[in-house]
Amino acid sequence: QVQLLESGGGLTQPGGSLRLSCAASGSIFDIFAMGWYRQPPGQERELVAVILGNGNTNYGHSAKGRFTISRDSTKRTAYLDLNNLKPEDTAVYYCHAEIRPSWRENSRTFWGTGTQVTVSS
Repeated sequence: QVQLLESGGGLTQPGGSLRLSCAASGSIFDIFAMGWYRQPPGQERELVAVILGNGNTNYGHSAKGRFTISRDSTKRTAYLDLNNLKPEDTAVYYCHAEIRPSWRENSRTFWGTGTQVTVSS
């Protein structure tokens, strides 16, 4: 079983910063991508950022210039640095990964349970 464990969410003021972490564990043969989606209250889930196995990154519109995704491959962990946060960044942030659990299997999509980020004065 593959598990994604998120941490680092919380409450911060506008202009503040947070770092989210997502650690993958369990039966893992290869990780093709790890990333973050978010779902603001009453809205659809949207892409924040993703980092591919080759290190390339892709950002959603709301993240460009303020958020940075990185990873530590040895720890199977992805990080999302959130800077200059705004009230509209308030959302549940979900870790997402494309993982091949074993050499016998194809890759599948896995999701974390989410971590709340609240930006408020």
